[in-house]
Amino acid sequence: MQITQSALSLNVPDLRASAEFLQRHFGFVPEMEYEGVASLTRGDAGFNLIFLQTGLSTFKPRHIAGSAGQGLLVVFVVDDIDAEYARLRAEGVPIVTPIETEPWGERYFQVSDPNGVILQLVQWVPAPEGSPWAGQAADG
Repeated sequence: MQITQSALSLNVPDLRASAEFLQRHFGFVPEMEYEGVASLTRGDAGFNLIFLQTGLSTFKPRHIAGSAGQGLLVVFVVDDIDAEYARLRAEGVPIVTPIETEPWGERYFQVSDPNGVILQLVQWVPAPEGSPWAGQAADG
């Protein structure tokens, strides 16, 4: 198998709100828009993020329609987590989890888009001294 492109599709009640949020705060650009569908891309993201309007008759499987990504995190690895945290706070983006550092070296915070989709920004840092992961490469 050869994978030629990747995408993540999320079923949301207000696709315009989620699409505009990603454009304004994360630099994504529209690649394709059609009634009930918005596909956004960013050259360095490695995938498209697609929003599908809740209620589309073409959405399958039907039993998960309208779930708005419950239990799903959209994760972006960044170079400077503190700068991104300060920038998004200054822009008024709802921070749902402030910066935390896990014992294995995952430094992260989480924001919520207008539909409740959780976006997590991560920077891999050296694990704290005393952690069982200390001295291991912090490369995610």
